Amino acid sequence: MSQSYSRRDFVRQLSLGAGALTAAPSLAASLAHHRTPAKKLGIALVGLGNYSKDNLAPALAQTQFCRLAGIVTGSPAKADEWAKKHNIPKQNIYNYDNFDNIANNPDIDIVYVVLPNSLHKEFTIRAAKAGKHVICEKPMSISVKEGEEMIAACKAAGKQLAIGYRLRFEPHTLEVMRLAREMDFGAIKHVETYFGFSIGDPNQWRMKKALAGGGPLMDVGIYCIQGARYATGLEPIAVTAQAFKTNPAKFSEVEETLTWQLAFPGGLVANGSTTYAFNVERLRVTAEKGYYELSPAYGYGPLKGRTSKGGMNFPHALHQVAQMDAFADCLINNRPTTVPGEMGLQDMKIIEAIYQAVDTGRRIEIAP
Repeated sequence: MSQSYSRRDFVRQLSLGAGALTAAPSLAASLAHHRTPAKKLGIALVGLGNYSKDNLAPALAQTQFCRLAGIVTGSPAKADEWAKKHNIPKQNIYNYDNFDNIANNPDIDIVYVVLPNSLHKEFTIRAAKAGKHVICEKPMSISVKEGEEMIAACKAAGKQLAIGYRLRFEPHTLEVMRLAREMDFGAIKHVETYFGFSIGDPNQWRMKKALAGGGPLMDVGIYCIQGARYATGLEPIAVTAQAFKTNPAKFSEVEETLTWQLAFPGGLVANGSTTYAFNVERLRVTAEKGYYELSPAYGYGPLKGRTSKGGMNFPHALHQVAQMDAFADCLINNRPTTVPGEMGLQDMKIIEAIYQAVDTGRRIEIAP
């Protein structure tokens, strides 16, 4: 981290329920058959940027098994604002320097790391050492090595690490996973997955490689990687990739647009693309006897889906409600999370392989 960037600067620059369970009967049944805690598990949000403010805090007002119990911020003004709005007691408010004192706070069971990518490792490891379970936003890290260290730290502390893959609890996405698993349309033949947007301020942290670890691939491109994985139920074995820039001056540190071809066992290929140059959002699976697709596929919703037999009609709800309740339920009932650190680590292996393929122009094998 550059000396000119404090942790408070990182957070300052950060810019970017129940209905879901009804639409996802398998998840709803899972939660219904487990005990409800006498007291909801407490979550502390680390970083109070837009995602925490606009998505996580509203979701925590609807969750059944967890609640917003604490905050971690470098901004005293934000601390005051959140304390008043969410009734957070003073003893549950931390800054980045005294964060480790959270170890002495029994009100907080889970730490949710919502910071720029380069800070994920530090605060995941500090949270684990403080004896807290961790949810870390995606991508889990800026390298495979960092991801491995995060997993090791949580295991050493005997705490669970979940990655913020909210879409794996979203009804349309769950239906895509079911279609792949049960092969309603026969064997999958091809996958297309695209996600991008036109980025604004060139000085934001997403445009700084040291802070973000890369460009759109490390931001919205990871959704495409996840999409290819859950839409097929398979793991890619190799990749080829290409990068393009139409504005080299603006994108001096990170990529502007990346495309790639993920090779899966049996000859299946998933074409993917991510960009900061234009808006695109789609996941389409072509199979022997038809197709299924989501468009929009990856945003906060509502998502829309259809198949060659007709539309998908699921209600919209905050994805994060089901996501955080599912993790809390796992902790309450001593079960492993379905979105563990290892899932995030595999995404990092694929991301590193894509960058290597761009740099070398060669097909790169992906480590299992």
